[in-house]
Amino acid sequence: MEPLDSQHQACAHRRLRLPCRRLLFSLALRGKRKGQKIGDGKKTRLQACLFFVTAIVIAGIAQGAESPYKIRIGFPSLAFSYMPYYVAQEKGFFKKYNIESEYIQITNSIAPQAVVAGNINYFTSASTAISAGIAGLPLVMVINFCDVSPWVLVSHKDINKPQDLIGKTVALSGVRTSPYYYFQAFMKKSELNDKDVGTINTGGTADSFRALISNRVAATVLTPPFDDKAVSLGYKKFAQLGELAEIPYVGMVTSLNEIKTNRESVRRTVAAVMESVGWLRTNRAESVKMIVDKFKVNQQEADGTYTTLIKILNKDGRMNPKVARGYLDILRQERPIAADYDPMKHTDFSLLPRS
Repeated sequence: MEPLDSQHQACAHRRLRLPCRRLLFSLALRGKRKGQKIGDGKKTRLQACLFFVTAIVIAGIAQGAESPYKIRIGFPSLAFSYMPYYVAQEKGFFKKYNIESEYIQITNSIAPQAVVAGNINYFTSASTAISAGIAGLPLVMVINFCDVSPWVLVSHKDINKPQDLIGKTVALSGVRTSPYYYFQAFMKKSELNDKDVGTINTGGTADSFRALISNRVAATVLTPPFDDKAVSLGYKKFAQLGELAEIPYVGMVTSLNEIKTNRESVRRTVAAVMESVGWLRTNRAESVKMIVDKFKVNQQEADGTYTTLIKILNKDGRMNPKVARGYLDILRQERPIAADYDPMKHTDFSLLPRS
């Protein structure tokens, strides 16, 4: 829980001092009326002071007993890009802001509706937020962690050129997810048609990784540390996809109603997560250990993952409008969107801590 600022503390003390002074005056008069001795007056003042101290203690206990802000955050799967959330929960940043968090596994395809319905408070896909917002859902992105994406196409070793994927299957997190759009950009660049390569939807990066190592697919789109883990198991990084398209990556998305009705809860959640980003930047050794433990990778793989994470995290939690507009160009291939449509209207970064 956040401490009261100095102005609020002063007001609270003034409110407590005024009744105490009145009590002292009242007791003093009462003592005189009853012919109390001087020593009795001192005793009365001592009792009043004890009352004053007790009142302050009770007020502090009441403040400390404030009910926690309960939130539910939806994630499609385990992923290194969600490290700010893992840190916020495990390193006590949510607790610092009196937040009680629960993490829910949910696919990005249904997360927007779940937020709007109030089943969860937040989800994490920045691209899904804009896409669903354009479709009419009252969503707003309050944090954007990255302006670039680390997606990699990882394949079996016998895939040596794009045409080797013809007739084979590739695992993607889901339709209209970042891996989906990046793979579409790869297909276009490689002059391959959708009918040439089959795809399956796994629901998340961790499940895509499992599909690859179980040999259900010939390739998949991964992020660290899954890409390096796959390489250590005998697969290869076939192509870097992050520069093929401008697609928003990971952030914090909520509903307009959540901001309207629970603004203080949203503000505290944003503050806690942004503090966890700062912690990640300044605590390399502990962060790498967390990656080792959470993703079951070795020290070298975890160290590479940490380096990539710090490289792609932006400095202020805001979105580059250029990335948002570039994403609109991709969406226009699927649906009509006005030329002057402003994707930034689906963002609200006013709750970010001031730098």
